[in-house]
Amino acid sequence: MGEFEVGNLVYLSVLGAALAFWFITNHRQSFGKTIQQGLAWVLIFLGVIAAVGMWDDIRSTVLPRQAVVTDSGQIEIPIAFDGHYYVTADLNGQEVRFVIDTGASDIVLSQDDAEKIGLDPENLNYLGRALTANGEVRTATVTLGSVELGDYADRNIRARVTEGDMDISLLGMSYLNRYEQILISQGKLTLVR
Repeated sequence: MGEFEVGNLVYLSVLGAALAFWFITNHRQSFGKTIQQGLAWVLIFLGVIAAVGMWDDIRSTVLPRQAVVTDSGQIEIPIAFDGHYYVTADLNGQEVRFVIDTGASDIVLSQDDAEKIGLDPENLNYLGRALTANGEVRTATVTLGSVELGDYADRNIRARVTEGDMDISLLGMSYLNRYEQILISQGKLTLVR
């Protein structure tokens, strides 16, 4: 710490001590109540600072942004607070929430989502294997009657159902390759056909 910083620290310490002495002498009779009110204002001030600092996270949690289909037919998917891109598509007439995963080869459905769209995960033939971040899992190949995302509808789409535990289904490259362009820019992922 240089001489200038030490001088400023001493000056601010003396000024703070003088303000504290003035405050205590002027509020002797109701000192406890004054301290209580001062602490309340400090907590309010800290709460406002925390809310401003976390505003983007609060906004994206309370009001999550949805995919938008533009006038030109592009699908714009905003980035979520956790850095991933989420989209809801209709599979066989049922809404399924996906995370866009360019590292996944196929559409991979969780057990819950497979059941939701009318498949019976208990009676599928889990003959395939997939390597995931959590290790190897068995998969069953299925054909989806329809996949609808925005204005686009595709029929007879191959997908996999995983035997492992997954919180959310993956929208992988076998589906994403149907688009001419996949652009990631300025906090959004754009699909162009």
